[in-house]
Amino acid sequence: MIRKTIFLFGLIISIAFTFSCQPNKKTEEKEKYDSVMQRKLTNYAKVRLSADLSNLTPNQIKLFSQLIRVSNAIDEIYWLQAYGDKNQLLNEITDPDMREYAMINYGPWDRLDGFTPFTDDFPPRPLGIGFFPSDINQEEFFALKNDNKYSAFTILTRAENGLLKVLPYHVAYINQINDAVSALKSASLLCETEEFKDYLLQRAEDLLSDNFEKSDHLWMQLKNNPLDFIAGPISNTEDHLIWTKYSYGAFILLRNKEWTKDVEKYSLLIPYLQKSLPVADEYKTETLSKGTHIAIYDVLYNSGYCNAGNKLIGLNLPIGSSNTSYTQKLHFKNVMQAKFDQILQPITNLVIDEKQRKHVLFKSFFLNTIFYEISDGLGISQTINGKESVKEALKQHYNVINELKNDVLRMFFIGKIHDMHEIHDIQLMDNYVTYMADVFRSIRFGVKDSQGVANMIRFYYFEENGAFKYNTKSGTYEVNVYKMRKAIESLSKLVLEIQGNGDYEAADRLINEKGFIRNGLLHDLYRIQRAKVPKDLIYDQGEKVMISNN
Repeated sequence: MIRKTIFLFGLIISIAFTFSCQPNKKTEEKEKYDSVMQRKLTNYAKVRLSADLSNLTPNQIKLFSQLIRVSNAIDEIYWLQAYGDKNQLLNEITDPDMREYAMINYGPWDRLDGFTPFTDDFPPRPLGIGFFPSDINQEEFFALKNDNKYSAFTILTRAENGLLKVLPYHVAYINQINDAVSALKSASLLCETEEFKDYLLQRAEDLLSDNFEKSDHLWMQLKNNPLDFIAGPISNTEDHLIWTKYSYGAFILLRNKEWTKDVEKYSLLIPYLQKSLPVADEYKTETLSKGTHIAIYDVLYNSGYCNAGNKLIGLNLPIGSSNTSYTQKLHFKNVMQAKFDQILQPITNLVIDEKQRKHVLFKSFFLNTIFYEISDGLGISQTINGKESVKEALKQHYNVINELKNDVLRMFFIGKIHDMHEIHDIQLMDNYVTYMADVFRSIRFGVKDSQGVANMIRFYYFEENGAFKYNTKSGTYEVNVYKMRKAIESLSKLVLEIQGNGDYEAADRLINEKGFIRNGLLHDLYRIQRAKVPKDLIYDQGEKVMISNN
């Protein structure tokens, strides 16, 4: 049944796509080819990255320029990791639309379609992409007697004799690293605080050693610098061979002090939220090991992994560092605003009941997102029998169940915060209807990852519990605020008990019963696709863009 449903979904999209792109008999083949790529480009809305720079000094504007130089060097490293020779690829592509799409995806593989090739002109994406030779297999990898092969910051290449050899990142990307280090040192001369200067200089040193703990520690102490900067290893999700190697990216950020001050009070409530979990006390014995600081930024520029395909609206840092006592959750307000305006609002006008559309607000979307990240640090990590971790007990289902926990528990917490009158200017109904609309933004990416499967479980659980009703005539959904709250609480309880009990069978049953797209939802997804609502963003960014906006 699951496979048939997924197949039907793919078939509907394929048929719709084929008919929309079908040329007249007299149309040349090239025009058909171009129209396909143009249709792919409509999946992205181009937005100008903007923020208020009026409080920056002339020196800080020059600093921004130097940080762009660093970011561009990081971008070159990421191209090598995500594909290989960027210039060779772009020179081989003659169609301008395809070249633009390759730039968005950092290679010839569509990130919105499971990394499938754009056309038959390109081979399937190698599992190890730029981190490993394209012809490597796991047997050859494990036979190599060099423990550095497992390092998150090494690549494997072939020597002249064809044998594998291991190179540290700072050796493999020495030219790009040197460019980044030079620009960081120039940037440090423009810093107006010693703390930010020390951080940039330490980051330069750490890029030359692939050890980022010292600069991570300095970064966590920063509080007063208006400009902020992140450059280095961001994520290990793109290595599909051994799921270890980190991809490089960079962010130039502007602190948003007003919005940070508005939400930092929620950090203080985290211990209370942990104690308020809707389960028996035996599931709430864990103590929180790390503090959490919430920081709101506007993105001024990004590169590498941070600029590829689906744009990040938040990030938890530091990554993999062991010498910090707490984590920082970064949220990007201007990116959230762009996704709300360009994607969520058009979806709302298609699928939400007309009387409830007024409840879809940016502030509720913003808070729903903030509390997703808060929920990620709360819950249960050890089974209550004390024999194993939740991750060990749930095995391959852990990621789905944990994503589901984060997703539904955030709304449980928001209900608690509303009860405390700590959220102003919006109603609980606003959070719920916005949450419902955002379901459709998320499930358009399918069920190819853990978050996609979790999206479907919560959708069908809410449907079964009357949290919303569907109007077949208008094709819209209406939220029942009372039943939604009850469904959120009961699903939170169910998921937390699955985690606490280490109940693999219950997790398996939940995923198999609800973790897929059923036929009734396909029509709504097709309506959104047919309306050409974009799935994500691409940025018009850079020094000239930012200065012209101010």
